[in-house]
Amino acid sequence: MIRYALTCGAGHGFESWFASAAAYDTLSGAGQVSCPICGETRVEKAIMAPAVTPARKAEAAAAAEARPKLGTPQSELEAALAALRRQVEENSEYVGMNFATEARAIHEGASPERAIYGEAKPEEAKRLIEDGIPVAPLPFRPARKSN
Repeated sequence: MIRYALTCGAGHGFESWFASAAAYDTLSGAGQVSCPICGETRVEKAIMAPAVTPARKAEAAAAAEARPKLGTPQSELEAALAALRRQVEENSEYVGMNFATEARAIHEGASPERAIYGEAKPEEAKRLIEDGIPVAPLPFRPARKSN
């Protein structure tokens, strides 16, 4: 693919992509290249600078490659939180937005006792605590909410 800066007979400037230089010549010769502003088919190539990646961009790309990845823990605290998350996810059931309902059902014996985690609105969590149902906030968001 090649990109050309073009001008029409009316002086409008625009750019367009072509499969090759020969493809441009063929289409232009057949009158199939036209100005998107006025529709003029007398179109010529304009002077343009080549798109070359400067060395600075290559150096910046190499530096970005050397940076640590976002998912990799960068401190002991981050590693501990990642371990806690794995522990919770491996040993309990995610119940989503039904957390308050399910926690209450387990506490009252209406649901089988098991470790669960999920999401609750602050008011729901407060009511659970007021009713003596043991709950605790987790220091991470569920995986489905992570970017």
